[in-house]
Amino acid sequence: MNTIETDNGDVLIIAEKNIKEAKEVLNKVRLLIDKRGFKSFEEEIYFFKQIKPKIYSKLIYYLKLFTIESKRPRSSKKTQVKYFNSHIDKLQTYFNDNLEFYHYYRRGSTIFDRQYFTRKNSDLRLHPDTFHFLSDEQFSTSHDSTVAMILAYDMLIVYLKKEIDKLENKNNMEATVNPFQKQSRLFWTANKTDLIELIYALQSSGAINSGTADIKEMAMACEQLFNIDLGDYYRTYLEIRSRKTNQTKFLDKMKDSLVTRMVSADE
Repeated sequence: MNTIETDNGDVLIIAEKNIKEAKEVLNKVRLLIDKRGFKSFEEEIYFFKQIKPKIYSKLIYYLKLFTIESKRPRSSKKTQVKYFNSHIDKLQTYFNDNLEFYHYYRRGSTIFDRQYFTRKNSDLRLHPDTFHFLSDEQFSTSHDSTVAMILAYDMLIVYLKKEIDKLENKNNMEATVNPFQKQSRLFWTANKTDLIELIYALQSSGAINSGTADIKEMAMACEQLFNIDLGDYYRTYLEIRSRKTNQTKFLDKMKDSLVTRMVSADE
């Protein structure tokens, strides 16, 4: 799938190819599970909470992507941006409708895993996606498809925001930089994820432009200032959000370092 994605071809063709790949992998895994089974509840939970959703999410992602792109307006940029934003709103609505479970999964909670991710203990009343479960009870639990939807919709939001950025970014980044401007001699020496965490924290705190500065604008400024390419910062932010513990790891480290410095200066 990753190889197909790097082809840089037509997005609809890429989506079609990866839909086929995901379906084939799911079928192979299903046959393997039918033949092998699970040795314990823990193994079954791990499969339906971690393994299957990652595969199934790819199928959902490319199916949704194919639908969205095939109906994409071919008119003005403004119309296309509005179209993509409407889909982002719909995806966010799914998160809101499943907010309790969304927080359960994102926090890495395990207390209800036997009810959510085993077939024997599944309760029909727990099913947010009853039709999916009833159509294949031997290869589904009450919430594995919900996890897959969360993963897929996260990926779709990243994709849609990137497309909106392309449409709204009329001038190339290089064109906005003064060619006579002296290049910064500052280099970011921590990892990229740390800088992205800092950027989002600054934007959220309202410390820059009273909180009205766009993440894209701030990321571009930091890339120029620190001579770094941040890559897909939207996806990295989703990874930061999904940390099971210590979502503000770099900010906490910064605070501890500053406190240590102040204490040392007073001694």
